[in-house]
Amino acid sequence: MWGLFPAFFGLLAFAGPIEILAHRILWTLVVMLIVLAVLGRLGTLRGIAPRVWLLVAAASAAIAINWGVYVYGVTSEQVVQCALGYFINPLVSVLLGVVIFRERLDPAQIVALVLAGVAVIVLTIDYGHPPYIALILACSFATYGLVKKVVPLDPLRSLTAEGLVAAPLALAYIGYLFVIGTATVDDNVGQLLLLLVCGPVTTLPLLFFGAAAQRLPLVTMGILQYLTPALQMAWGVAVVGEDMPGSRWIGFGLIWIALVVFTTDMVWRVRRSRRPHP
Repeated sequence: MWGLFPAFFGLLAFAGPIEILAHRILWTLVVMLIVLAVLGRLGTLRGIAPRVWLLVAAASAAIAINWGVYVYGVTSEQVVQCALGYFINPLVSVLLGVVIFRERLDPAQIVALVLAGVAVIVLTIDYGHPPYIALILACSFATYGLVKKVVPLDPLRSLTAEGLVAAPLALAYIGYLFVIGTATVDDNVGQLLLLLVCGPVTTLPLLFFGAAAQRLPLVTMGILQYLTPALQMAWGVAVVGEDMPGSRWIGFGLIWIALVVFTTDMVWRVRRSRRPHP
């Protein structure tokens, strides 16, 4: 589902990225409120402490930046850069762990980060500027994961609370567009329905991910997540027809080698930790 996001969000190019983001926030919140209501858990939102709401607001800001930049990347036919962002994301998460939590790197992680750094340099030379979309996507999603790590809420409540924080701004922006007469969906029901579908399109993969996370080992989940940028990159190259010169393939190749080193090290450390001690 995540791998097919470029196919769906590419259909929304009739609207501006911020307008799409506002609708995505609103309709995702609607779906999450329905899910909590069906589960009989709407009342649990009232028990969230003020300090937790501050963390939720930080998470909401990070994911809003991520969603908005992703939509811009897809609608401006820069899908390959979006895919690059999610390839880089695990390595940025490791870097944040070092900077913020003072976590120590093992040799394999150092090699992976150095390779990723070289890859960004190669891609910067290729594009003529740093791959801003990829870097913002990677950093915003890694920051989102970092905040979620300390938010004491289950995924359903957390995502719903994030929507409640962002919804007033999203609603205000859509209202502003209607007032000045530039709202895309002012007189087009078909386009409104496409924007409405942003809700289930966003929440269904998250719900399936949450269900899978309870059934699969963490390492398996981590490896499976590489499918998302791989599928998105395939869409960008094969369907959208984005240019991929040799220098760009070299940059991506370095990222993939870094991920192989990183993932192999992760699997090895997990297996070693499970061995019975003498």
